[in-house]
Amino acid sequence: MTSVNVPGLAPWRDTTRTTDDRVEALLAELTLEEKVAQLGSVWIQTDEPGNQAPLQDLFMDPGKLEDRLERGVGHLTRVFGTAPVTPAEGAARLRSLQERVMAANRLGIPAIAHEECLTGFATYGATAYPTPLAWAATFDPGLVERLAGAIGADLRAVGVHQGLAPVLDVVRDYRWGRVEESLGEDPYLVGQLGAAYVRGLEGAGIVATLKHFAGYASSRAARNHAPVSIGPRELADVVLPPFETALHEGGARSVMNSYTDLDGVPVGASVDLLRRLLREEWGFGGTVVADYWAVPFLASMHGVAEDDAAAGAVAMLAGIDVELPETVGYGEHLVAHVRADRVAESLVDESVRRVLRQKVELGLLDGGPLVPGGADEVDLDGPRNRELAMTLAERSIVLLDNPEGLLPFDPEGNARIAVVGPCADDPRVLLGCYSFPNHVLDRYPEHGMGLPVASIRERLADEFPHADVRHALGVDVWGGDASGIGEAVAVVEEADVALVFVGDRAGLFGGGTSGEGCDAADLRLPGLQPDLVEAVLATGTPTVLVVVSGRPYALGAYKDRVAAVVQAFFPGVEGAAAVAGVLSGRVNPSGRLPVQIPVSPSINPTTYLQPPLGRRADGITVLDPTPAYAFGHGLSYSAVEYLDIVTDRAELPTDGTVEVRVTVRNTGARPAEEVVQLYASDPVAQVARPALQLVGFARVALVPGERRAVVFEVPADAFSYTGIDLRRVVEPGTIVLAAGPSAAEPPLRSVVRLRGETLVLGSRRRLTTRTRTEEA
Repeated sequence: MTSVNVPGLAPWRDTTRTTDDRVEALLAELTLEEKVAQLGSVWIQTDEPGNQAPLQDLFMDPGKLEDRLERGVGHLTRVFGTAPVTPAEGAARLRSLQERVMAANRLGIPAIAHEECLTGFATYGATAYPTPLAWAATFDPGLVERLAGAIGADLRAVGVHQGLAPVLDVVRDYRWGRVEESLGEDPYLVGQLGAAYVRGLEGAGIVATLKHFAGYASSRAARNHAPVSIGPRELADVVLPPFETALHEGGARSVMNSYTDLDGVPVGASVDLLRRLLREEWGFGGTVVADYWAVPFLASMHGVAEDDAAAGAVAMLAGIDVELPETVGYGEHLVAHVRADRVAESLVDESVRRVLRQKVELGLLDGGPLVPGGADEVDLDGPRNRELAMTLAERSIVLLDNPEGLLPFDPEGNARIAVVGPCADDPRVLLGCYSFPNHVLDRYPEHGMGLPVASIRERLADEFPHADVRHALGVDVWGGDASGIGEAVAVVEEADVALVFVGDRAGLFGGGTSGEGCDAADLRLPGLQPDLVEAVLATGTPTVLVVVSGRPYALGAYKDRVAAVVQAFFPGVEGAAAVAGVLSGRVNPSGRLPVQIPVSPSINPTTYLQPPLGRRADGITVLDPTPAYAFGHGLSYSAVEYLDIVTDRAELPTDGTVEVRVTVRNTGARPAEEVVQLYASDPVAQVARPALQLVGFARVALVPGERRAVVFEVPADAFSYTGIDLRRVVEPGTIVLAAGPSAAEPPLRSVVRLRGETLVLGSRRRLTTRTRTEEA
């Protein structure tokens, strides 16, 4: 593109120029103080703050706003997401703040407005979708991309530019409070769904932010913010691949650092991660933004800087471009570091270029309205959103067990149904920690939920209009009051069947049983819920256990004593109808487990991705980590048979591709959606490898009697791993491919052999197994 000078127009505002020209022109115009201002942020509280970020009250800046905006600002933090404001109020507030930002700085540069969007746009009255762990249970990247596109459209419609999602932390310990925010325990699944979310958000014009880079979910004892002590091979083969996929195949333009320290080095101070790996090896050109307060935490929590001022220098040298959510370590401190030659101005210039590039790409320097026309009238919970929320919820619910076929219930029947448990009649238990009702509105009880959300009890009454549905709470989600168990037992004893709804209520920093800062000591159901379940089972009434939770809980004690088990991972605003639909059979369940369900609450649970020594070892130890329900498991009201697996070749080069054809048939009487899963194992390698690992998956719709073939185009790169010398290699040898409905002994197996020289892979390896379905 040839640049054309427009008379009287500043070159950085001239849309006929290239992006690079506009960025360099503006950068050249800025003073050092103005440059550094572009790397800071402002969070304006409308009232007495409650903690929406760790230790928030320690760092909030009470200074006069105009003084904080005098030389400009990089980001405005959560204008919509801090307090209950309507879309009209939020749009007016953002418009006013942007005008003040532009008026206060010499060159009139607006700010990037960012918001949380993990379970939807985290603002008052916006649709609260199922939590990411529920997205993962759908095994449906296309649906996740649609979801992100809808969220992005809502953000863009009210003037927001950047969304702080998705979370790409691979679950390593189910006790961690933020399991609900994750996409599961398998790096391939996390990467594919994460990239899909990024494509949807970026396609709507919103900057997607990958978090938390890296290792955050691998903390000791599953404690939030705890140190991480994993080896470089686990980091390379389990933790990093989802980020790599979401950058290279999703196109994310921002990455957020993890709070943790990794082998003693805080990620916010890690030149190796933020500059060498992310920039040099992966070629990332977007912005690295600090997780909230991560810069001052380098001093107060990690002790690698003397004070906030020194922390700013450490963070800049490591590679953090933008400090969020407030300017604490950057600002005047960073200016002083540059003046004293402790930080090179060229490093500041690199970060400012990245911020300015995004401002150009977002149209912030084009002179148009910064808040779109019509933002005051945007419906953030309209029919499109509700339809998506329902589809996600329905596809995410997992039928774990139904040995005698008690489910589904007849929706026209007149059975006596006992509905007990703390998750039956509280709509908040359907929503995740980062949904606005649980994230913010718990401090504003007068606002209720902020949008219509039915409880499961209400939707059961709709689903079974002729049944005699009776309810008793039994116990709360957590707490020590057992006085209601007797009433619950009385209701159950008079019923034909008992539906027991147990699980979590999400919150922040101890305000719930799941969510940020709500880590668990073990995997028992919280509070006195185990006592309630035992009391119901003792009645002898056929019992369906429905777990509505943000993490998997140990169900081994109930597995062989209940008539059926259903798992719903915080299914969102339409979750109650989806659960009721599964119980009635209106919805044929098709969700699959993105995390295993443990047997025991006290044996330190392990994810499925284990070498042989991490699996059951009779004669070596009496502790058995075998799960109650395996990764990928899920039943339906139909039956799908796995017929055969065929490869298009017996041998392939180490840089080749093998086509794997898996044929399945619906042998039941109902249409079904099967998630066909392909696993690989490497029996002999330089290092101990997982006994099996997911390398491909596909949802396939099958009418009764139909046969379909799922064809997986598997690159040899899928069999790569970090070798003995810490280089990623594909080496010659035998690979065992296995296909089935879960990771528990897939029924179909085939062997291929890799031939040729050991191949050392670069940074642009093939990350995705392409799939297609064909008639069989």
